[in-house]
Amino acid sequence: MIGRLTGILLEKNPPQILLDVQGVAYELDVPMSTFYNLPVLHEKVVLHTQLIVREDAHLLYGFLSNEERVAFRLLLKISGVGPKLALSVLSGLSLNDLALAVANKEAGRLTKIPGVGKKTAERLLLELQGKFAVTGAGSAQGAAVASSASDIVNALLGLGYNEKEADWAAKQLPKDVNVSDGIRQALKLLSKA
Repeated sequence: MIGRLTGILLEKNPPQILLDVQGVAYELDVPMSTFYNLPVLHEKVVLHTQLIVREDAHLLYGFLSNEERVAFRLLLKISGVGPKLALSVLSGLSLNDLALAVANKEAGRLTKIPGVGKKTAERLLLELQGKFAVTGAGSAQGAAVASSASDIVNALLGLGYNEKEADWAAKQLPKDVNVSDGIRQALKLLSKA
């Protein structure tokens, strides 16, 4: 089993990257959350990995955090969810947003992810219930910050941005930003991107 790779980033072609580990180049598929946070080309990067062996292929998936890899493994255990769909879920929602969607039983949020229909969303909600911790939701302030970020993302979605763009912009904002300032700052970021 290949559990972790440390090497030089050679190529970035979403969702795939090429990582040179002491002269051996590994092709890895990564979720967009990892892809957006990768360093520039020819820089060193450490990725937690998951190897999937199929009859016709050996597929390697990479994650910047162990938490993402754990979530990927949890998703793979669900009936009807393969590596491609698990990667799509992690690309469409951050771990905290996924935890919030599961905790609040928001099937509609999950159905916005490509490849996730109503039945799959309901199965995800059922199977993942209680398996994710919502970061910072233990306090009222943490819940307010999570709610504020969610409101900013929803506003950007309403303005026509896709889920990936909205999540990326929201992640760039200060943690304690209010909704109206957050939307303004996010729109500035997206106009420059």
